Amino acid sequence: MKKEEPFWITPHHCLAEVPNFLVCEWSALNKHCHSIDTNPFPYLLNNQLNLISNSHIIMKRKVLGTILLPVLAVAGLISIVALKNDIKKHGNFNTPADNAGLTVPAGFNAAIIADNLGGIRHIAVTPQNEIYAKLRGLEKGKGILLLHQNGDKAEVKMSFGNFAGTGIAIKGGYLYASSDEEVFRFKLNAKNEVIDPTKAEKVVTGLLSRGEHEAKAITLDNAGHLYVNIGAYSNACQVKDRTKGSPGQKGCPILDSAGGIWQFSASKLNQHYGDGVRYATGLRNVVGLDWNTQDNQLFVMQHGRDQLNDLFPQYFTAKQNAVLPAECMYALKKGDNAGWPYMYYDWQTHKKMLMPEYGGDGKKEGGQNAINPAAAYPGHLAPNGLLFYTGNQFPAKYKNGAFIAFHGSWNRAPEPQEGYYVVFQPFANGKPSGKWEVFADGFAGSAADKAKGSAVHRPCGLAQGPDGALYVSDDSKGTIYKITYKK
Repeated sequence: MKKEEPFWITPHHCLAEVPNFLVCEWSALNKHCHSIDTNPFPYLLNNQLNLISNSHIIMKRKVLGTILLPVLAVAGLISIVALKNDIKKHGNFNTPADNAGLTVPAGFNAAIIADNLGGIRHIAVTPQNEIYAKLRGLEKGKGILLLHQNGDKAEVKMSFGNFAGTGIAIKGGYLYASSDEEVFRFKLNAKNEVIDPTKAEKVVTGLLSRGEHEAKAITLDNAGHLYVNIGAYSNACQVKDRTKGSPGQKGCPILDSAGGIWQFSASKLNQHYGDGVRYATGLRNVVGLDWNTQDNQLFVMQHGRDQLNDLFPQYFTAKQNAVLPAECMYALKKGDNAGWPYMYYDWQTHKKMLMPEYGGDGKKEGGQNAINPAAAYPGHLAPNGLLFYTGNQFPAKYKNGAFIAFHGSWNRAPEPQEGYYVVFQPFANGKPSGKWEVFADGFAGSAADKAKGSAVHRPCGLAQGPDGALYVSDDSKGTIYKITYKK
């Protein structure tokens, strides 16, 4: 029997995601390739042909025999069509092999600058290009890391703060950071270094935290105000939370002290609920939020409710449950009501719908007194980071637009899980304008890992460097990515 040997196909061919093919990285110097993965391109769909960049080729595991020519003939005939379709759907992407496993638009480069740091939630970058990172859990008794960038790597310079949490921000000479119940600040020197890491001033205390949606995400405006998310400790304000058929509580008492954004003074210490203002209500849970300086307005990303089909199967199918309700971006002003728990938003029909806990059946509209979202996205993607890009490094289309870090779903079964990427939402005149697009993908790892929700990395926080670079944190493996652009 003839010995089976690998057959090398030169670059410029199409990748058919079919059995016995591997994607390989071509070495022009050594005239050979080595295997990367069966599918390192997370945006490739089954049975879809896509044109691969010149740095990649296809290797057949077994002798191709008489099937080689037909395969190449088919690839040649459809390559142009495949390329057009792929660019139309996904844009012109750089390959993940050169970008820390991520796919990013052409001209951009992604690099891992720090790894294995613990559960990195939100991050902030100083004008001196150092990184403050908030840890979800304590590492060696500390909840905040300061990283110094040296070339293409960032090393931990100091750890401090004896509280875990999510939020972190730099403003007015202070570093602000949150636990699940409090917000602290540390005085900074002229180099934006914490003067005394043992002296954490308590800005807000006594915030509600009952084990569900407890993360206190924060942001600040330019007028001395601090904004804090206080998530609802409930899915849909049912009498019995997450119980099949249980009705909603009348008047939803949760909204008295949770389910909204509270505004406090950024300079007053030891504030409680009574010292603040319930700035906006009707928000189930917000982890990604940012102050839009172009519009001088607070924008937030709401996590939509779960389990429509599980709790009310008479009204919703499993497929509907996988995509509903929308994850919504809201532009908030003082006194706004986003409608939770009485309504949800259907991003497919662009309608506000009555929640089933309050008499809805998937067809009745509701929320007449609630504001409309500024933008809406498919359900259960879990938006954990929001950043308005004000830098000059990226192309002009990104200026003043919004980057959103989607942490990824857990509850789309039997449909594949989705998310685990950073998207870009174009803006014009301070408002969303045009369709959103996936900007950085591949955090989850393989397509199989993504589909079953076993993501290797999960994007969470976003920050902008003084040179306009974009930083992305991962709270699964404790990785920090840096995305740059070269003309």
